Amino acid sequence: MKKEYPYLDTQQEKLIEEIQKLMEERGRKPLEMARKAVLEEKIECKEAKEALHYFITEYWHDLARPTLLSICCEAVGGDPNATIPFAVPLSLISGALDIHDDIIDQSKTKHGRPTVYGKYGKEIALLTADALLFKGFTLLQEACMKIPKRKALKIMKTIKDMFYELGDAEAQELKLRGRLDITPEEYLRIIEKKAADVEAHTRTAAIIGNATKKEEDSLGKYGRSLGKIIIIRDEIIDALNTRELKHRIKREHLPLPVIYVMANESKKPPFNEVLLRKNISENLLKELNKKVSELGGFKYTYNLIEKFANCGLQMLKEITFKKVELKNFLKAFTIAI
Repeated sequence: MKKEYPYLDTQQEKLIEEIQKLMEERGRKPLEMARKAVLEEKIECKEAKEALHYFITEYWHDLARPTLLSICCEAVGGDPNATIPFAVPLSLISGALDIHDDIIDQSKTKHGRPTVYGKYGKEIALLTADALLFKGFTLLQEACMKIPKRKALKIMKTIKDMFYELGDAEAQELKLRGRLDITPEEYLRIIEKKAADVEAHTRTAAIIGNATKKEEDSLGKYGRSLGKIIIIRDEIIDALNTRELKHRIKREHLPLPVIYVMANESKKPPFNEVLLRKNISENLLKELNKKVSELGGFKYTYNLIEKFANCGLQMLKEITFKKVELKNFLKAFTIAI
């Protein structure tokens, strides 16, 4: 842990270790089931088969979402095991959307690893994502057929509404490319909508657990807050990593810490000039990072994370069980940057 998070104190390291252990306990089984479900499909095309195998066994290690489903269901008095048939398809659907994002953003690497797009190209990546989507929705339908119809319809509507909101947000985000005049408020509205992904999981878990309306709404808002924290956390990571920062400038849009500074320092020509260059050197990117830090860009985004963490914690007042785990889950994503 010390090597992975050298900046954390002992208490924070302990919290991260507890959450990692929790995710192994709650998220490993659904993830392995998702992998097995995909790999059992017969695919003749060697390259497509390799891409699917690479993504599902080497690249995709999302234990957080199935863990969140499990805890949130138990938090309202439900059986956490009842979430597994839903965690499997939702993991596949989320994985497919992740590949789609990489294609749209032309991300060849992420967190030091080649993406499916970077390793196999656009066409194979698209087909891999489609395969995951078809498998995911097939398994989701099968899971819904085994529960009362009214509950199944509510779950399907929740997932449809939340993921449509996510798609709408990503479509709006495309309009930000190449712009230097984005305001923090404009991007935060998009981040709010993108966080629907996590809310889909917490609300679905509440429905599976037969939550009251208050409990469902509270867990939904908790999920939305957690989703915003995860997104903003990635914004900070991208801004701090010069390779990711360069990609964001050239292929996507500015990270939130830089957006904040640009909104406040837009009349400074040298700052604009650097961002408009075709080739930005490593040194210039480091200077940009230093400037963003000096002008409060990182402080602003850290404060937002703290604000959304407090909002998420407030939502747990209506929850009876598993409060400690849900609080720690929120705190872990707040400090692990």
